[in-house]
Amino acid sequence: MAVTKLIDALRPSQGVRRNATHSGVSHVREYQPDRYTIVGNHLAQHRGLSATAIGIAVHILSLPEGARVDIRSLAEWFPEGRARIACALRELEARGYVERVRERLPSGQMVTRTYAFHAPALTRARREGEQETAVAPVAPPMKAAPPPNRAAPYPTAPDLPASGGLPCDVVPEPVMAPDAVHVGTSATETETAEPPKPSRDEHRDKDGHHDKAEALLAGLRRTDIRLTLSGREVRRLAPLVVAWFENGLGRASVIHALTDGLPLHVRHPAGFLRNRLLDLLPPALPSLPGAGEAEPLPSRPLPPPPAMATCEGGCDRGFRAPFRGAWCRDCRTARPGEAPAAPVDVPALV
Repeated sequence: MAVTKLIDALRPSQGVRRNATHSGVSHVREYQPDRYTIVGNHLAQHRGLSATAIGIAVHILSLPEGARVDIRSLAEWFPEGRARIACALRELEARGYVERVRERLPSGQMVTRTYAFHAPALTRARREGEQETAVAPVAPPMKAAPPPNRAAPYPTAPDLPASGGLPCDVVPEPVMAPDAVHVGTSATETETAEPPKPSRDEHRDKDGHHDKAEALLAGLRRTDIRLTLSGREVRRLAPLVVAWFENGLGRASVIHALTDGLPLHVRHPAGFLRNRLLDLLPPALPSLPGAGEAEPLPSRPLPPPPAMATCEGGCDRGFRAPFRGAWCRDCRTARPGEAPAAPVDVPALV
């Protein structure tokens, strides 16, 4: 009788999963029905961001709308200190993943609103495309004659008589839907459109006030560190400083108005400076009556210099004397009582 041999049982797994790769990472993926966040490789594998910045960015992308992502809230969540978190936020802001904007609520309170971009490159390309579409004027469609053997797709209106209705050389405007967005100008509006307004660069090159205003605002932190402004805030406040320059105020007057009597704590320097620029703006100086028509007054001619004379005090020095017999300065100092007095109608030497 044959002996039945039992098959040896499989050895238990030692926790090592076999795969085709010889080294490196091996992914163990599981299906996640909820509570997950999609993160692009452009962020997770960014070569220019630190590990702290990438981690904070992923954390911000996973938060719901309206969550607080300021430095204090992030420091309470992560073990890193406020300095490292602030540095990471600056990295993300420089790369375009985070944008912090100061906005004013309808109640007048200033708040910092944070915008987190999941794909900054795609958002930038979309905005540039929208700007090009909005700036480029829409050319009026050319009316092509229908083919002789093809019927028109839409019924055409009969021609109006020359005696009544619209003139023959006026084309009626097309009827647009209420919700349609009108981009560009039509053929009838192009003729009566206003000339294009000069761009911002032309304004800046006209008087040079805009560059001086930005330099003044950027340099306020040298006077007081509490008045440190970002580049966006400097560009927003520059037109208000230009108004001071146009009203005849100088740079020193603007700095004195902005830095005099500062409170102990300046929580929002941009809003504080904006209120001062608006509230303390002095009016422009009124023009003098007839200043543009009257000629400038002639300047008073200077009196002729005294004639050359010889000192009568005994030194025979030549100098300009206001009267005859005058002494030079050294002789008057050496013998003050003997110097002759100046005539009454002639001013004495000083």
